[in-house]
Amino acid sequence: MYRRNIFHILYPIACLIGLFIVYQAWFKPTYLPTPPPAQPNAVVEDSQNALPESHRDDPTELEAKQTRLIDPSVIPETTHHELLGTIRDEIEKGNVKTAETKLANLPAAISDDKTTRPYVSVLWNNLGIQQEKHGGTAVSINAFKKAASLDAKNPVIQLNLAHAYWELRDPAMTQDFLEKLVALAPNEPFPHLALANLFQERDQLGEAARHLDQATARADKDPAVQSYLRTVTAKVRGTEKSEARLSSRDSTHFTVKFDGEADQATWAVVLEILEEAYREIGQKFGHFPSKTIVVVLHAKSTFQSATGSPVWADGLFDPVLGRIQVPAQDALADRAWLTRVLRHEFVHALLHDQLGPAGSAIPTWLNEGLAMELSGDRWSDLDQILQQQFTLIPLPALEGAWGGLSGEAATVAYMEANSAVHYLIDRFGMPRVQELLAHLKARQALSAAMQSQLSLSYEHFQSRWVDQLQEHGRKS
Repeated sequence: MYRRNIFHILYPIACLIGLFIVYQAWFKPTYLPTPPPAQPNAVVEDSQNALPESHRDDPTELEAKQTRLIDPSVIPETTHHELLGTIRDEIEKGNVKTAETKLANLPAAISDDKTTRPYVSVLWNNLGIQQEKHGGTAVSINAFKKAASLDAKNPVIQLNLAHAYWELRDPAMTQDFLEKLVALAPNEPFPHLALANLFQERDQLGEAARHLDQATARADKDPAVQSYLRTVTAKVRGTEKSEARLSSRDSTHFTVKFDGEADQATWAVVLEILEEAYREIGQKFGHFPSKTIVVVLHAKSTFQSATGSPVWADGLFDPVLGRIQVPAQDALADRAWLTRVLRHEFVHALLHDQLGPAGSAIPTWLNEGLAMELSGDRWSDLDQILQQQFTLIPLPALEGAWGGLSGEAATVAYMEANSAVHYLIDRFGMPRVQELLAHLKARQALSAAMQSQLSLSYEHFQSRWVDQLQEHGRKS
């Protein structure tokens, strides 16, 4: 989210706030309630067309895993019967390491034999499910891939692989893969849901709606798929409703949508700014989006009501619909402002693309700080804050949603995010930051990720950053 410049409001207030306080023990600020746990680690405010509050979690977290075991009781009658039985028993006992080692070391003659190959595939599948229980999808996906490679015609195995791809936002879940899965399992709703989601992200809403209807018609055959259905339905129908009357124009990596009466010159300039951001920021960050990014231009008068964003926001990235949303009416009057906002929101879209469903795991201060650092945007009023007396907000209090912050508190929050991430990159380097993000993507807690990747506790990181912030303030 990009915050409007409100320093003319903050300055007289900040001067009255008292001496600079550094929290040695990180107590909750008295003027700012800690974000409620019901909205954990939101990146931006969702638009009014986002999922209902009770359905805003990642679909993969709402229901039990949909991976399915295959009965391994009937072992092929071959000379390898005893070995395969031993591996089956290890899997059923939950001895995943032992079973994986034995499976990986099977002679090629066993895996390639047409009699034993399907059974070995079943063992890999069931091993993957055991791994899922103990270590999550990131640990199990290789077993599912191995199972699928050994038996491309087993619908249960292919569906298990598809669910793993879905959870990890794996680019291997392509249209071709899903269409083959539809042919293999024609009565299953999930492949249609995944195709609807894929087409929605590509902005092919007609195809998305067609597959959504087919998924809905089949959903009663698999009650566990209801959470997926709610999520994808909200995305497709929400996009249809909010963008039905908009015109669009494409560039190599972006689709820009706007009211048909919008200034064509603004349209062209927005695409030019975005393509430059794609090249420059993608290179700096070491990641490029895997799909086209949609940008919706709103009239200034309707931006807040259309997106549900706070009054101090000048733009946002909607992680539910996967859209950058910006008020761009008369934007060419201040191209510098338009460039800053678009580049800032592009970084949010880039992070969302990289982290996938785990995007909610990144603390807001880290998300916003990376957007400011990678977009190359130094806000002059944030530097001025350091020259004043203000109350520091502990970083844990800035991990959740910022939509409820006042304009004054939001400015302090952005200053801290910018400063903390600048210190993080300067001290440890972008490769280490990428490793930190990878651990957050794997659902590791921030404190554990910092300890493992930075060899520094969360508390010590804050303490060292505050020391650097104080030093910077004394030099200003």
